[in-house]
Amino acid sequence: MRTIAYRTAHDWTDTNDSTAKAVCFLIAGLGGLAALAISFSMTLYEAAHPPKVPVVQAGQQIDTGRWFVTLRTARVGTVPPTGVPPSQPVQLVMVDLDVVNRSATPNNVLYRVVTLSAPAQELPMPTVYLDRDKYLAGYFNPNMPERLTMAWEWPAGVPVPDKVTVTVTGQIYKLRDNLYGASGWYDRDPVATVDLPVEKAP
Repeated sequence: MRTIAYRTAHDWTDTNDSTAKAVCFLIAGLGGLAALAISFSMTLYEAAHPPKVPVVQAGQQIDTGRWFVTLRTARVGTVPPTGVPPSQPVQLVMVDLDVVNRSATPNNVLYRVVTLSAPAQELPMPTVYLDRDKYLAGYFNPNMPERLTMAWEWPAGVPVPDKVTVTVTGQIYKLRDNLYGASGWYDRDPVATVDLPVEKAP
């Protein structure tokens, strides 16, 4: 005897629900893959076409987020702003600038914000001097304008160009960092470059 199976209305409802759920999952999965593909494509495009860094004039104030920076002049010499020649003769490229620490705490990390275009090899970390007392700078207090000089030791035997490019990097405050979960100021992309003619100094 042949058995005939009949589907009730409840069976058809369960089948329709399962099909609808499968379609929803499929659409959601395809949407997620499309979003990932678009995000990956945008990342590749931005890496291949980085935004141009604005070129500003000397004397123009630059907002880095944490600092106001105004680059003034550049010069090359063998004597630092203290007036005391080093024990070993060196060639120094010195940049005069004005800064204001906009954060709530004193800090002295300008070397991460203001960098000098280097020759073939990387330049050592600059020494920072306060203009008001011609001595080494310590921490910069919040909202206190300071004029100072940053001095980079130039590689021996490498001619100093007639013009140098100074790059100013932005910084952003994060209440909670994604990696460490701590608050603080973090480096961003460069926000400006300034070309300075190099004067000759003693």
